Amino acid sequence: MLADRSTSRRQFVAGAALTGAISVLPGLARAQVAGGAIRPFKVAIPAADIAAMKRRIADTRWADTQPAVDDSQGVRRQTLEPLMRYWAGDYDWRKVEARLNALPMFITEIDGLGIHFIHVRSRHEHAMPMILTHGWPGSILEFLNVIEPLTDPTAHGGKAEDAFHLVIPSIPGFGFSAKPKTLGWGSDHIGRAWSTLMLRLGYDRYVSQGGDCGSVISQRMALQHVPGLLGIHLNMPAVVPADIAKTLAAGDPAPATLAPKERAAFDQLEGFYRDNSAYAAMMNTRPQTIGYSLVDSPVGMAAWMYEKIAQWTYSGGQPERVLGRDAILDDISLYWLTGTGASAARIYWEDHSNNFNARGIIDMPVAISVFPGEIFRAPKSWAERCYTNLFYFHEASKGGHFAAWEQPALFTAEVRAAFRSLR
Repeated sequence: MLADRSTSRRQFVAGAALTGAISVLPGLARAQVAGGAIRPFKVAIPAADIAAMKRRIADTRWADTQPAVDDSQGVRRQTLEPLMRYWAGDYDWRKVEARLNALPMFITEIDGLGIHFIHVRSRHEHAMPMILTHGWPGSILEFLNVIEPLTDPTAHGGKAEDAFHLVIPSIPGFGFSAKPKTLGWGSDHIGRAWSTLMLRLGYDRYVSQGGDCGSVISQRMALQHVPGLLGIHLNMPAVVPADIAKTLAAGDPAPATLAPKERAAFDQLEGFYRDNSAYAAMMNTRPQTIGYSLVDSPVGMAAWMYEKIAQWTYSGGQPERVLGRDAILDDISLYWLTGTGASAARIYWEDHSNNFNARGIIDMPVAISVFPGEIFRAPKSWAERCYTNLFYFHEASKGGHFAAWEQPALFTAEVRAAFRSLR
């Protein structure tokens, strides 16, 4: 058990011997010397908690069916109710729990907060260390299908020189990381914590990759020039120029001078702000208020998250087609079983910023992969204005906001290509 975890979190942990962990992770021995204890972590959700979750789903008092024949009023009951019946019935959390426990997972304390992370080292000698950061409503589960191809490329169509050592942390307040009890755990702070984590693991040269919140954190790492960082790869870059952001905020028409790809991005953002951004406004300004619902009602939390998974996957509004219903429920269950609906939402309040707008000039090496189902498709012309060392830019053929989760093979190829020149 982890003595520094809250009582509600202790039930998730079943420790393994530290000496066994060191044999799995050669870099861990150096990490112990570098400072900060690193302890093995296992997931062990009590059966009573899983049963309670299923009872609460079954006991849901449903809203009446919406009059709208589409999803313009939100997630349709006809869509959500069958998924919730499966969640309450045949869905099996233990499958994803076993998959997580097959990976080397750890907890370490940084700035007084317990940080959970997966750490998988490649067998290839010259592998590049990389930290992968998820977003909301995603989790570390987004990256499970890219771990093997990124760490063992020769077994997955790549070359030994494409190999990565991977560190995949849970953002503070998400999943198995601790919930911040004090203010100040925004993306700037998390970016510095990620640098501490990588250095603690013995990596003094590494790269960072992220989408959604992970993109924001990676960019803040670059803006702060955190120790050890060589460059970043983003699949949701913040590139909207200040003049365009001002026009969008005012609700004014698109400038006539926009190039075709810029105009397409403008139209996507205009539609998003008009029809689909209420969740962000709530979490930016009142995460605690919505948080009570997110930790009290599994169906309420599922609807809040499923809507965005449906909208942001490259799936025509049917995310089960690309992710599968079990993968979607694995992610939702992770939030529910760890009670992190409210604490995860607070990162929006901490940052309190628009994650699409350019924020300063980044002079570190930046690589971008644009996926067609992203909230908006970033034009290269905008990216070049805020990333002065944009060394890779590519438009992928498929995939959406959750690139690694949706298209693991394509995501793997993008990351390999993006960082090849930095090795």
